Amino acid sequence: MIALLDKNPTISYPPVSPNYPNKQTNQTTQHNFSTVKMWNVPTGECMKTFPHRGPVRGVHWAEDNRRFATVSDPFVEHNAKISIFDIEQDVDDGPILEIDIPKEGGPGGGKRINATNITWTYLNEHLFVTFDNGLARLYNPESGEIVQEIRLHEKKINRVQFNRDKTLFLTSSADFTSKLYDAVNLVHLKTYKTDRPVNDAVISEHKDHILLGGGQEAMSVTTTAGKVGKFETRFFHLVYEEEFGSVKGHFGPINALAINPNGLNYASGAEDGYVRLHHFDKSYLDMEDPVPEADEVLEGEEDEETMEETKQ
Repeated sequence: MIALLDKNPTISYPPVSPNYPNKQTNQTTQHNFSTVKMWNVPTGECMKTFPHRGPVRGVHWAEDNRRFATVSDPFVEHNAKISIFDIEQDVDDGPILEIDIPKEGGPGGGKRINATNITWTYLNEHLFVTFDNGLARLYNPESGEIVQEIRLHEKKINRVQFNRDKTLFLTSSADFTSKLYDAVNLVHLKTYKTDRPVNDAVISEHKDHILLGGGQEAMSVTTTAGKVGKFETRFFHLVYEEEFGSVKGHFGPINALAINPNGLNYASGAEDGYVRLHHFDKSYLDMEDPVPEADEVLEGEEDEETMEETKQ
């Protein structure tokens, strides 16, 4: 899909969800031009444009195939907003619900906060929204009330990715870590540590692995070699939090990662202007993950057998 605009806004990486009414029919994209556009995927036709007051940072479809939610930045006197749209209503009617995100410390000179991601939780129970101050909130999508607030990171949360059944989610942060959480109880499970900002991370549906991407901040890329900037895709074991491999190829920070649902390859998009398709080799696909606990038990059993033989 291609968006032709009369200025030079950027198009943010959207967690686009082709949903309504056929899962291969419509898609939405978000723009730093203060609009969200709905596209017909087979024809490339722009079907509707939804205006916003500020640049849009996130968009996500609900599971009812009719609604989608967006988050937009503060602009002039307007605070950041969460907006819910019903695509069967007229665009001129505006959102069916708009939630104001007030400044930190109150309206009288507090610091503005920006939302970075928005996702509908399982069965549209809540809206899960993350922020540039490391916080995350659950909102009631009917009333707009805050249901729960939790600190996930110390710095900006760049991206959030859920697994297929929305029981787990993975965060990526500027604090050099990615964290795994229980999506039902918001309980922290694992932390994956790096030495550079993490811009995106995905959970494999076929192996107990996660893929992390990031690297040195974009403002320093022109003076940094690819090797020093650490622009690789890094592979971690989901359970044991151990890094066991990396894939090079980009010359700028990796901003987006996605694993093919068939588990045979993955794509990475970076600040260098390229999207690269990587095919997993046979050795990776056939690799069996070691189980340290099992190895320790096996070694213990062998030691006991040796001692018995010695006694006899």
